[in-house]
Amino acid sequence: MTTVSKARLADLAEAAGVSTATVSRVLNNRPGVKADTREAVQAAAAALGYAAERPGPRRPGPVAIMLPELSNPSFTAFAEILDSLLYAAGVRTFVCPAGPTGMSEDQHLAALVDTNLAGIVSVSGIPANNTLSLEPYEKVISRGIPIVFINAPTDELAAGFYSCSDAEAVNASVAHLRTLGHRRIGLAVGPDRFVPARRKAAAFEALGFGPESIERTTYTAEGGQVAAGRLIESGHTAIVCGSDLMALGVIREARVRGMRVPEALSVVGFDDLNVSAFLPTPLTTVRQDFHRIGEELVRLVVEQIRSTTRLSQPR
Repeated sequence: MTTVSKARLADLAEAAGVSTATVSRVLNNRPGVKADTREAVQAAAAALGYAAERPGPRRPGPVAIMLPELSNPSFTAFAEILDSLLYAAGVRTFVCPAGPTGMSEDQHLAALVDTNLAGIVSVSGIPANNTLSLEPYEKVISRGIPIVFINAPTDELAAGFYSCSDAEAVNASVAHLRTLGHRRIGLAVGPDRFVPARRKAAAFEALGFGPESIERTTYTAEGGQVAAGRLIESGHTAIVCGSDLMALGVIREARVRGMRVPEALSVVGFDDLNVSAFLPTPLTTVRQDFHRIGEELVRLVVEQIRSTTRLSQPR
């Protein structure tokens, strides 16, 4: 950057009462600076007659892809698609998985908030869990960093959101099972603290099913197997699952009991993972279109980045 005055960054920093790093972020129009601090630096630059050549096009900083875990193939599918699409748009990425043995999502955010971060895409992150505080994301948003959430809807954050319709998924699944003659239909979903689980359970109950037909366990094959055992014992002949992983567990429990699928027990999953088509009997499932969702999310996050940062055109 070629200056056209003799004022230095240190002079602006002293006049505004901030660090030279903060002055640099303001002069380069980077996110992560509070509005009043930005105004103080701009006022100091005007008072000292500081001016600089307008910077040319540049690549943005990286976009962080937040995942609850890596063991769930639906989350890794999102990560792979988002990474490839953002790369094609000229945006670098890195993946931040949260988990019980590593950094949590809020710890990742605390470490990243003061970096040259262009944006964040959060897959089923903090807002999807009603037991977690939104404060970590509120802090990030206050720094002007664009954020888009997948399957974590909330009205309490000023960010972009994209969520599947859990009600439509449940309605379609139940309608299919009813055409097969099933009346004793159960629902296997994750814990009630997760927004998608609550929305699927609410849609299921709205179709006339009671709470005794809903089993809340975990979004894993093991959780699906536990839920299936309980639902089969109580006389259910078909099970709608909150994920394909849970559906795999349901099928495993049916086979342990000597039950053929779908002859003795019908199962419907959710996600349409690649592995679902390679079971001995291909799994009936509701498709979550990872690629289409990824395209919409990347379009939205790139638009938000372009509104705060000057980007070079994708190559």
